[in-house]
Amino acid sequence: MENAGGVRVLWRRALESFWFYPAVLCVSAVVLAEGLVLVDRALPAETVQGVGFLRALSASGSRALLGAIATSVLTVAGTTFSITISVLATTTSTYGPRLVRNFMTDRGNQLVLGVFTASFLYALIVLRSVRSQDDDGSAFVPTVAVNVAVLLAVLCVGVLVYFIHHIADSVQVSTLQRRLRDELDAVVELLAPPESRTGAVDAAASLPESLPPVQGERRATATGYVQWIDVDGIVEVARRAGGTAEVLVRPGDHVLVREPCLRLRGTAAWSEADARAACRGIVLGVERTPHQDLSFAVQQLTEMAVRALSPGMNDPYTAAYAFDTLADGLVRLVERDPPSAGRTDADGVLRAVVRWPQPEELLGAVLVAVRTYALAAPVALAAAVRLVERLAHADARPGPRARLRTEVRAWRDAMEGSELLPHDREPVVRRLDAVIETLRLG
Repeated sequence: MENAGGVRVLWRRALESFWFYPAVLCVSAVVLAEGLVLVDRALPAETVQGVGFLRALSASGSRALLGAIATSVLTVAGTTFSITISVLATTTSTYGPRLVRNFMTDRGNQLVLGVFTASFLYALIVLRSVRSQDDDGSAFVPTVAVNVAVLLAVLCVGVLVYFIHHIADSVQVSTLQRRLRDELDAVVELLAPPESRTGAVDAAASLPESLPPVQGERRATATGYVQWIDVDGIVEVARRAGGTAEVLVRPGDHVLVREPCLRLRGTAAWSEADARAACRGIVLGVERTPHQDLSFAVQQLTEMAVRALSPGMNDPYTAAYAFDTLADGLVRLVERDPPSAGRTDADGVLRAVVRWPQPEELLGAVLVAVRTYALAAPVALAAAVRLVERLAHADARPGPRARLRTEVRAWRDAMEGSELLPHDREPVVRRLDAVIETLRLG
């Protein structure tokens, strides 16, 4: 049970890699090719020829056809993915290098590569089974397998058309932002669901005083970013040990070797096996991922807005779209109970403490970026004001409202020294004053 988090992360890494689906399809192609060759050997020639849509070919004709399919499919695969790398380089230099993972995890790209490579392998495996009378005195042409190769070649043509459309669609700003919005929505639903999670306790303020005495600490055995915390697994281990596990890191934190990551609490010492099992619930990786890292999910959209406002890109409309996209996740986040710091077992005993990022931290990070980079861009500034207006009118908790009021006041003060002309600055100042008044009355 305690290894569930690690297995889940490893499985997700496999699914998000560029090799998993192609590898599965390639193995399937080899099995299919060998299976159809066996079918061809078992079926009488009269039976095969009696099927109208199967075209019988000579050994030389089959070899020429299979060779043409294998060569053309592999050539097209190399060309199309050379184009993909070029598009990746251009897009990531524009919108940020962290968006590379969006192309790597794209199911369409993975399946296109898989279909091309699997078709090549299929044609190659079938080709080696073709025998002519001159080879060993017994001619053999796998008619069914050769005709399936033709069908795969037709499928590759359709996949190529799909890929051209898909790669053109995937580099559009709207598509990139939709993916980032979906990732933000998913992590908000995970950490701050509409209804309280079973076993969750709101112990953010009282936890430090109410926790059992410290029995020891566990330190990281590797360097990396915290990608996942298996809270359910840690709760189970802590219940078995009769104590409470206090996680000292959060998803997205960078941890060095031998830095403390877990504090073991209870009235009795933990066994070494339980301590190791609880520590395995903290999964490290070489990069941040948005699956449980709420800060990173927000940061990706904020970074897109910031890069769009840089002098080299100078695209305030992309920044405006990014602020609009952020509004969806942030409004729902501030309207819900913050991620719970504590988790109990089935008996209601506190077993795990994880201090997740709070909504006010995320609001502060976004509005600091606005105050730093957007003050000279009226288009982006209007979208940012629309974002805080939506947050101000949301049914937010006291913490987020207080942080929003502080940040909007700082933004209001910074407007006095901005480079905007008075004609552009005054409407923004009036709207910010209205937001401050709304937050004060709320």
